[in-house]
Amino acid sequence: MKYQLLTLSLIILTVISCKNDDNYIDIQTPLDGYIDGEELLTGALGVNSTSGNAFGFEIDGLSFQEQAKFATGNSLFNQTWVSSPASTTARDGLGPTFNARACANCHFKDGRGQPLVNGQNSSGFLMRVSLNGQDVNGDAIPVPGYGLQLQDLANNGIQYETKVIVNYQTIEGTYPDGTTYQLQKPIYTFQDEQFGSLDGVNTSPRIGQQTIGLGLISALPDIEITKFEDINDSDNDGISGRANFVYNYETNTTEVGKYGWKANAPTLKQQVAGAFHGDMGLTTTIFSEQNCPSPQQDCFDAPNGGAPEVTDDQLDKVVFYQAHLAVPNRRNYLDEDVIQGRILFDELNCIACHAINQTTGTEAESEFLKNVTIKPYSDFLLHDMGDDLADNRDDFNANGNEWRTQPLWGIGLIETVNNHTNLLHDGRARNIEEAILWHGGEAETIKQNFKNLSAEKRQQLIDFVNSL
Repeated sequence: MKYQLLTLSLIILTVISCKNDDNYIDIQTPLDGYIDGEELLTGALGVNSTSGNAFGFEIDGLSFQEQAKFATGNSLFNQTWVSSPASTTARDGLGPTFNARACANCHFKDGRGQPLVNGQNSSGFLMRVSLNGQDVNGDAIPVPGYGLQLQDLANNGIQYETKVIVNYQTIEGTYPDGTTYQLQKPIYTFQDEQFGSLDGVNTSPRIGQQTIGLGLISALPDIEITKFEDINDSDNDGISGRANFVYNYETNTTEVGKYGWKANAPTLKQQVAGAFHGDMGLTTTIFSEQNCPSPQQDCFDAPNGGAPEVTDDQLDKVVFYQAHLAVPNRRNYLDEDVIQGRILFDELNCIACHAINQTTGTEAESEFLKNVTIKPYSDFLLHDMGDDLADNRDDFNANGNEWRTQPLWGIGLIETVNNHTNLLHDGRARNIEEAILWHGGEAETIKQNFKNLSAEKRQQLIDFVNSL
């Protein structure tokens, strides 16, 4: 009889979840410390998946017509663009100089790009450049002969701009408990500079981020971002984030930046159009000029794929697709170590920058994205991350030490989707632990407190982040 009661109790306590993905099996027992619904990072819009396609699902509820639009946007996102002239006029106009032939080259399976590997075409890596100062819109000053982004590839008969070379310096470290660790610091140089020396220009290495949840970010009212600002650190916690105010090239106004490593794009549409232009050399009605800085005359004279090369209809479908990619719900959220890790995450004040509980507004890409409370684990503000991570390149209001807080949702699935765990703006961190150890500036105290934890507690915090 006692055995039967115990069995019944276990059945009652066990949580068995039916999931959207066949690979997802979640059988867990509730523990003290679990917060009801904490696994649902985007409420009912989340998807349950641990497969290699975890970042590629659409949110539930789309109509048949919307599903078709999503599918078309998906196709455009994954298609390889070709140079002009071509018989496939719907996808010609690539280049003449570029970094990638498809959106998916930088965001494979809607996921994260990889750090630079010498001797290979980049798989999500790019290098921004600029001179000191700002233009009339507050944007960066282009480098003569190169513009604002270096192009390492080109169509036949066109000269690529340069090749970026990376070497890594090993940094040895030791925790207070005696555990050792290693960090790798990338050092970038240029080879085959075709249009003048790049010595002394401002540089910023970047890799593509996972593209989940972008429509929900787009739907956040400004107040849901600026409410976290504490520019003068009035609460004396060492955290003083601020919004980046950037130029909207579609409306010719200044708005809160939401996208990119420096929060330098105000809308999802501009972010996508900017990627078409900067990464693939494709024009849109937002960025309509060929990406051919003087004196690149061969580039300027090359055939184009129309004006614009990406039509408004194509751009809108890609934006719709990106806006409706679902965020995976958390895994292992009832694991005791994960729960303890979440408690530590709060106690160390990581939550001050990696914030939760923002609510989208009524302006969104669709009705599904309105009035949704989300847990992105980001405040989308700029924070001083210290000299070790600085790129020394201003981006609108962002200075060289400042970076937008990266949303952590989906971080634990990057290895499954993209076969690597490289993090931070240039992929230098080979895992979550290294990413934490690179934090400085406003996060210096938090990092030191993390280092002072026992090995068990450090791993619990990492386990929690991996559950996101």
